[in-house]
Amino acid sequence: MAEWLIGPAALLLLVVAGWALLVLLARRLPPGLLRDLAAFIPDCVTTVRRLKGHPAVPRRAKVVVVLAGVYLASPIDLIPEFLPVIGPLDDVVVVALALRYAARSVPPDVILAAWPGERRLIDLLIGVPRDVSGN
Repeated sequence: MAEWLIGPAALLLLVVAGWALLVLLARRLPPGLLRDLAAFIPDCVTTVRRLKGHPAVPRRAKVVVVLAGVYLASPIDLIPEFLPVIGPLDDVVVVALALRYAARSVPPDVILAAWPGERRLIDLLIGVPRDVSGN
Protein backbone atom coordinates (compact mmCIF):
# COMPACT_ATOMS: atom_id res chain seq x y z
CA MET A 1 0.00 0.00 0.00
CA ALA A 2 1.29 3.44 -0.85
CA GLU A 3 2.43 5.39 2.19
CA TRP A 4 0.35 8.46 1.28
CA LEU A 5 -2.85 6.36 1.57
CA ILE A 6 -2.29 5.50 5.23
CA GLY A 7 -3.36 8.93 6.54
CA PRO A 8 -6.61 9.23 4.51
CA ALA A 9 -7.46 5.57 5.22
CA ALA A 10 -6.98 6.09 8.97
CA LEU A 11 -9.10 9.26 8.85
CA LEU A 12 -11.86 7.46 6.97
CA LEU A 13 -11.75 4.61 9.48
CA LEU A 14 -12.06 7.09 12.38
CA VAL A 15 -15.02 8.86 10.75
CA VAL A 16 -16.85 5.57 10.09
CA ALA A 17 -16.12 4.39 13.65
CA GLY A 18 -17.43 7.71 14.99
CA TRP A 19 -20.62 7.40 12.99
CA ALA A 20 -21.11 3.82 14.16
CA LEU A 21 -20.64 4.90 17.78
CA LEU A 22 -23.14 7.74 17.36
CA VAL A 23 -25.70 5.38 15.83
CA LEU A 24 -25.29 2.94 18.71
CA LEU A 25 -25.60 5.72 21.27
CA ALA A 26 -28.65 7.21 19.52
CA ARG A 27 -30.42 3.85 19.64
CA ARG A 28 -29.93 3.78 23.41
CA LEU A 29 -31.59 7.16 23.98
CA PRO A 30 -34.82 7.06 25.98
CA PRO A 31 -38.03 8.01 24.17
CA GLY A 32 -38.50 11.75 23.97
CA LEU A 33 -37.18 14.85 22.27
CA LEU A 34 -33.52 13.78 22.07
CA ARG A 35 -34.42 10.47 20.43
CA ASP A 36 -36.74 12.27 17.99
CA LEU A 37 -33.97 14.70 17.05
CA ALA A 38 -31.45 11.88 16.60
CA ALA A 39 -33.83 10.09 14.24
CA PHE A 40 -35.03 13.21 12.39
CA ILE A 41 -32.25 13.60 9.82
CA PRO A 42 -32.12 9.89 8.85
CA ASP A 43 -35.92 9.88 8.57
CA CYS A 44 -35.73 12.96 6.33
CA VAL A 45 -33.12 11.33 4.10
CA THR A 46 -35.32 8.25 3.72
CA THR A 47 -38.35 10.43 2.94
CA VAL A 48 -36.42 12.40 0.32
CA ARG A 49 -35.24 9.17 -1.30
CA ARG A 50 -38.78 7.75 -1.39
CA LEU A 51 -40.44 10.95 -2.66
CA LYS A 52 -37.98 11.55 -5.51
CA GLY A 53 -39.07 8.34 -7.21
CA HIS A 54 -42.81 8.53 -6.52
CA PRO A 55 -45.04 9.20 -9.56
CA ALA A 56 -47.55 11.30 -7.56
CA VAL A 57 -44.90 13.90 -6.73
CA PRO A 58 -44.78 16.78 -9.26
CA ARG A 59 -41.45 17.57 -10.88
CA ARG A 60 -40.97 20.91 -9.10
CA ALA A 61 -41.58 19.28 -5.71
CA LYS A 62 -39.08 16.52 -6.61
CA VAL A 63 -36.49 19.14 -7.52
CA VAL A 64 -36.97 20.97 -4.20
CA VAL A 65 -36.87 17.73 -2.20
CA VAL A 66 -33.77 16.45 -4.01
CA LEU A 67 -32.00 19.81 -3.56
CA ALA A 68 -32.79 19.63 0.16
CA GLY A 69 -31.36 16.10 0.23
CA VAL A 70 -28.21 17.27 -1.52
CA TYR A 71 -27.85 20.14 0.96
CA LEU A 72 -28.34 17.68 3.80
CA ALA A 73 -25.61 15.39 2.48
CA SER A 74 -23.27 18.26 1.61
CA PRO A 75 -20.39 19.00 3.95
CA ILE A 76 -20.90 22.73 3.28
CA ASP A 77 -23.38 24.27 5.74
CA LEU A 78 -24.48 27.72 6.79
CA ILE A 79 -23.89 26.70 10.42
CA PRO A 80 -20.91 24.36 10.94
CA GLU A 81 -21.89 20.92 12.25
CA PHE A 82 -19.28 20.95 15.01
CA LEU A 83 -21.18 23.65 16.94
CA PRO A 84 -23.13 21.90 19.69
CA VAL A 85 -26.92 22.01 19.52
CA ILE A 86 -27.20 24.59 16.71
CA GLY A 87 -24.89 22.78 14.26
CA PRO A 88 -27.56 20.65 12.56
CA LEU A 89 -30.16 23.41 12.81
CA ASP A 90 -29.70 24.64 9.22
CA ASP A 91 -30.12 21.07 7.93
CA VAL A 92 -33.34 20.64 9.88
CA VAL A 93 -34.74 23.98 8.67
CA VAL A 94 -33.88 23.32 4.99
CA VAL A 95 -35.41 19.84 5.02
CA ALA A 96 -38.47 21.01 6.95
CA LEU A 97 -39.12 23.82 4.46
CA ALA A 98 -38.63 21.48 1.49
CA LEU A 99 -41.00 18.87 2.89
CA ARG A 100 -43.59 21.53 3.72
CA TYR A 101 -43.33 22.82 0.16
CA ALA A 102 -43.72 19.31 -1.25
CA ALA A 103 -46.65 18.63 1.09
CA ARG A 104 -48.62 21.46 -0.56
CA SER A 105 -48.50 19.73 -3.95
CA VAL A 106 -48.40 16.06 -2.96
CA PRO A 107 -51.30 14.05 -1.51
CA PRO A 108 -50.82 13.73 2.26
CA ASP A 109 -51.01 9.94 2.12
CA VAL A 110 -47.92 9.89 -0.17
CA ILE A 111 -45.91 11.99 2.31
CA LEU A 112 -47.11 9.89 5.23
CA ALA A 113 -46.23 6.65 3.41
CA ALA A 114 -42.73 7.98 2.65
CA TRP A 115 -42.04 9.01 6.26
CA PRO A 116 -40.42 6.15 8.24
CA GLY A 117 -40.50 7.91 11.61
CA GLU A 118 -43.21 8.70 14.11
CA ARG A 119 -46.43 10.03 12.60
CA ARG A 120 -46.68 12.96 15.01
CA LEU A 121 -43.35 14.36 13.79
CA ILE A 122 -44.34 14.46 10.13
CA ASP A 123 -47.74 15.88 11.11
CA LEU A 124 -45.94 18.73 12.90
CA LEU A 125 -43.50 19.14 10.05
CA ILE A 126 -46.00 19.44 7.22
CA GLY A 127 -48.64 21.19 9.29
CA VAL A 128 -51.43 18.60 9.38
CA PRO A 129 -54.35 20.28 11.17
CA ARG A 130 -55.48 18.69 14.40
CA ASP A 131 -59.14 18.00 15.05
CA VAL A 132 -61.03 19.52 17.97
CA SER A 133 -60.26 16.56 20.26
CA GLY A 134 -56.50 17.23 19.87
CA ASN A 135 -55.68 14.02 17.95
